[in-house]
Amino acid sequence: MVSKLESVSKSMMVKPSSPTPNHLRHFKISLLDEMAPSVYIPIILFYSATDISSSPFGTHDFKAMSNKLKASLSKVLTLYYPFCGRFKCTSSSSSISVDCNDEGVPYIESKFSKNLSDILNRPQSEMQELLPFHPYNHDVPNISEHCDKHMVSMAVKVSEFKCGGVALGVCLSHKIADGETTASFLNAWAKTARDLFNEVEPPQMDASLIFPSRGIEWALNSLMVGEGGGNEKLVTKCFLFSAMDLSRLRVRFGSFNATRVEAVTTLIWKSAIQAAKASSGDDESKRTLKASLVCHALNIRNRMVPPLPKNMFGNLWLFAFSDLVETDGTYGTEELHDLVEIVRNGIREAAANYSSLINQGDDGVNELVEFSKEAKLMVTENIIACYGFSSWIRFGFYDVDFGWGRPTKVKNINLPMKNIIYLIPTRNGDGIETWVTMTELDMDEFQRNPGLLQFASLES
Repeated sequence: MVSKLESVSKSMMVKPSSPTPNHLRHFKISLLDEMAPSVYIPIILFYSATDISSSPFGTHDFKAMSNKLKASLSKVLTLYYPFCGRFKCTSSSSSISVDCNDEGVPYIESKFSKNLSDILNRPQSEMQELLPFHPYNHDVPNISEHCDKHMVSMAVKVSEFKCGGVALGVCLSHKIADGETTASFLNAWAKTARDLFNEVEPPQMDASLIFPSRGIEWALNSLMVGEGGGNEKLVTKCFLFSAMDLSRLRVRFGSFNATRVEAVTTLIWKSAIQAAKASSGDDESKRTLKASLVCHALNIRNRMVPPLPKNMFGNLWLFAFSDLVETDGTYGTEELHDLVEIVRNGIREAAANYSSLINQGDDGVNELVEFSKEAKLMVTENIIACYGFSSWIRFGFYDVDFGWGRPTKVKNINLPMKNIIYLIPTRNGDGIETWVTMTELDMDEFQRNPGLLQFASLES
């Protein structure tokens, strides 16, 4: 546990400041929402006491700060009304919708006896107490298995530390929100808290008109990495790429001019392949992996033709898969410049290919479903290794200022699945934190990889 809670208020509900109009009460999810995993997106924003006290609206009165958060949340929910509704799904249908009934957002206040610095030094896995519930293992019914139940769309927990610092932990249902929607909402909430509600651009809620739902059941949450680690112990560690590290790394790609994300992805992929080989030992009979690939969660808003609005609400992302890299015999010997081209091509081709399939109607969607099943089978049977990447670099989470300064730190809670990697910017924006989850055996080798440690430092 992070620390023992001194006191926690009873959970309260924050409802929208004005009722949702009747014609907006039934929110239809899109095909891409259906394809999203049945989990919550977790994010924790930390604000230091120093930044709070030096900001224009700063105060050491935690109750006043929390009241401002509740009042501004109530107001911004009039625009983001699905977040204060409840999921509905009848047992006779797999179709899911949101009843925007204004039941409200669960809101919890807590107080910790530790300082903010103590909390930030704790392992990533122990950050879950700063969230309203565990985003992947909680007591809120799973909509895909209990369609006759309701489920909250969003919940909030605000925590005060002994030093006066504050953490805001938010869980947003991935069934109606992706990273872009999460960032847009948090920044809209923050603007509202700074009395700038008139500058908030309302989200566009018509994704289901572009991507109509089809009542399909999708398992993309397990596609990347199988059904989790099985009996294998999973470990999550952070590797920091400073601005100087990134510059030196990009030079290694010569005239290819790799982006920061491409460079980091390629280095981690190569190092992960080498770690998997080393952890399997010399016994070829124990090494069943035949190939490896990477996939990125790709924001398709600006990649569609014509582009979709940046503020379109919902899930507007798809997996961008690279080509397979054969690992028999030459396991881990691929050069960086060979792998980075594979990474780039996978990202560039994905949006066009997926858009084409989606526009083909049922035949295209069925092809996507069959592809997901085949890929999942190969991963779960340990035939291929798939490394899933999610980049938060461009989402602007470090811009979320409620009136007491920008966050000191932004964190999430990694999916409890192997071979998944989050890329999160540093506060000043010029570095990248990579949160890597692997089996314990693979991580033992990965964290010692000399090629990796040339450019990244292991954070404690």
